[in-house]
Amino acid sequence: MTDYKQRIEVARERLAEADAIVIGAGAGLSAAAGLDYSGPEFRKEFADYIKRYGFPDLYSSSFHEFPTEEERWARWARHIDYIRFRPGAMPLYTELHKLVEDKNYFVITTNVDAQFRKAGFDRSRIFEVQGDYGLMQCATGCHQKLYSDKDTVEEILKHSHDLTVDKKYVPVCPVCGGNMDVHVRKNQYFVQDEEWHQSAARYEDFMSRYADNGKVVLLELGIGFNTPAIIRFPFERVVYRNPKATLIRLNADYPDGPAETASRTIAFRENMNNVIDQLAEKPTL
Repeated sequence: MTDYKQRIEVARERLAEADAIVIGAGAGLSAAAGLDYSGPEFRKEFADYIKRYGFPDLYSSSFHEFPTEEERWARWARHIDYIRFRPGAMPLYTELHKLVEDKNYFVITTNVDAQFRKAGFDRSRIFEVQGDYGLMQCATGCHQKLYSDKDTVEEILKHSHDLTVDKKYVPVCPVCGGNMDVHVRKNQYFVQDEEWHQSAARYEDFMSRYADNGKVVLLELGIGFNTPAIIRFPFERVVYRNPKATLIRLNADYPDGPAETASRTIAFRENMNNVIDQLAEKPTL
């Protein structure tokens, strides 16, 4: 299907008829929503870091090897506040919630900005696979517990100077006394606490009920090839196995699916905000 209006109409029909909708969301969704990792807002907010370190974007800056924990946490505090705590629910996420709020849905996301929760999605229907910027853990995973970092971030921001902060404001593990880290999957020490496992189990149960033979719509938003094995490839496998499944893929760079399931893939490379707005429109009587 090449005609945009036709694709919108077919996608609306599939969503309306679906027994279940699985939303799979990646970085492209939050970028389309306006969380700026590399544009003018990023350059304004992190001008001092860009000047000193030459960071091209916020994502790259996360992997910089700072010489001290004081410098590392000064950067992380600003990063977390800018992406996780300061923004409210972005309009794109609110519109997405409007699209599925009265339907049987589940969300799996690699995003760590909590936008789904902020937009009103049912917490029990969200699986945040890669963590949450609002939480921290022991850097070596010495115990499987997570801690809110909101107060820590506020204190560091309040007392930061010259891109560092006094050591007394840097968090330490309450069990082993070692370093703490942001709860983001980046190595083998990522903590999967009881709530993470419960969310994973709820997602697996939902998929087991609908993925193989139900009339399921997989609404994939902004998933590229950074971690395709988490959402992109599994969604394609569902559509390959289940002839009643439909993949609706919104992706400006990589919209197409496998040739074998092209007839059940509706691809959009158009502006994601516009597509979601039109899919969420209620039909006029």
